[in-house]
Amino acid sequence: MKWIQLILGNRSFIWLLLIINTLGTIYGYYWYRFQLAETPSIFIIFVPDSPTASLFFMFVLIAFLLRKNTPLFEALALLTLFKYGIWAVVMNLLVFAKTGQLEVDSMMLIVSHGAMAVQGLLYLPYYRIKWQHAAIAAIWTLHNDVIDYVFNMMPSYSILNQSMDQIGYFTFWLSIVSIGICFYAAKRKTTLSIL
Repeated sequence: MKWIQLILGNRSFIWLLLIINTLGTIYGYYWYRFQLAETPSIFIIFVPDSPTASLFFMFVLIAFLLRKNTPLFEALALLTLFKYGIWAVVMNLLVFAKTGQLEVDSMMLIVSHGAMAVQGLLYLPYYRIKWQHAAIAAIWTLHNDVIDYVFNMMPSYSILNQSMDQIGYFTFWLSIVSIGICFYAAKRKTTLSIL
């Protein structure tokens, strides 16, 4: 495990992650372009979930490169990277289960979003999250669930539209698990520093 920490704390590796996350964030906002064009302005900040999660992580990575910590962004990044990473993987696998086909776009989304969830967890020892940061991130996430499933602002997977109630229920419990992980991070005492 020590060699993993050496890689994760290495500034060159953090630069690489920053570049990858920047490109992924840009592509993510581009992917949401049609939905954002139809979204009422009051909801726009809550619609592009995955690119906003990677944007939070970009702020964390920039702070790491400056040898600083941004505990609120760390909490938001950890919680949302895990939640939306897992959510997108599950939704794409559900589409595969219903259609029997896994398109190239779906495979790319499964790999990229799986990586989102993993990178958020891997950096857990480097975060300096306190309970108040975890609480703010939890409120953000649960509020986002309300925007998605009460005001119907969730990403559109047309083939899954008839399962929105079940997806909303799954998403709520995924949020609870993600919040639990964030509070676990806030409870941790030992943290690592960037090299």
